[in-house]
Order: sequence, then structure tokens, then C-alpha cells
Amino acid sequence: MAQTADGCWEFVHPRCALKRQEDIEEVDQMIAAGEAEIARDELRWLLAECHVFLVAHKLLGDLALAASDFRLARGHYGYAFQIGIKAIDSAQAAKSFPYGRSANQAFFQSGRGLAICLSKLGKQRLARDVIAKLLQLDASDALGLRELLNDQRGRNQK
Repeated sequence: MAQTADGCWEFVHPRCALKRQEDIEEVDQMIAAGEAEIARDELRWLLAECHVFLVAHKLLGDLALAASDFRLARGHYGYAFQIGIKAIDSAQAAKSFPYGRSANQAFFQSGRGLAICLSKLGKQRLARDVIAKLLQLDASDALGLRELLNDQRGRNQK
């Protein structure tokens, strides 16, 4: 974690993740071309080299969610979310943690994906807790988390 000049906080990704940015761009192209299995293999290889690679976990979560494998998606999203929470907790003074900073986006997107998976798996309370934590970190709600929460409440009332 690092505090920027304007007082906001953002992740400082490990060197192993930063060195693999071109690989992530290639994975994005594979996914766009419908080559999900090749993209999965590449992401697994990247994680073998850098297990705290938030973007790789987020992308594997996205692929699993697209395949309706909610348990696997929960695992990847959850791991990325936990890595982020540990980093945030270690920077105890971190208050303003905006989604708008590109370094923070994979964390927030993973948290959103985690909440969706938890909801699909019938773990509504955990999903609400994840959403509440994300909104506590950035109340701007750029990912529509409040809407997710309201959808979840609506399903629970039916």
C-alpha cells in the first residue's frame, strides 16, 4: 500500500506482477478471441510464478464465473480479495481507497465477483459483508454494489 499526494491509498503490486503486464495483455486477447482454456493455462502459469498476482486471480475468477463454476470463481475472487484486505489492514491509516485508481481496480472487481458467487452459493450474509467492506473502502460505488445488495435483498424477500 502507498499513500498518494492527494491522501488516497492504492496498492503497490509486487514486482513479479508488474513484470508480467504484457502477459496479462496477451491473456486479455485470448479471452476476447474465445480461447478461454489457453487463457486459463497461461494464468495458472503466471500464478505459479507470482501467487499474489491479483489480476491473474481476478481473471481466473471471471472465467470460472462465465462458466457458472461458482465455487472455483469464489476461490479465485476470494483469494484476491483476501490478499487485498491483508494489505489494507497492514496500512492501518488507509482510509480513502478509491476504485478509480487503476492499481485498486482488480481488488474491487474481485470483491464484486466474490459477492456474486457467495450469493449464488446461498451465502447471503457473507456476500453482504464483502459488499459492506468494499463500500466502506470507497463509497462512490463505481461497480454498482448497492444495486447488487438490493437485488440480493429482493430475492430474499420472495
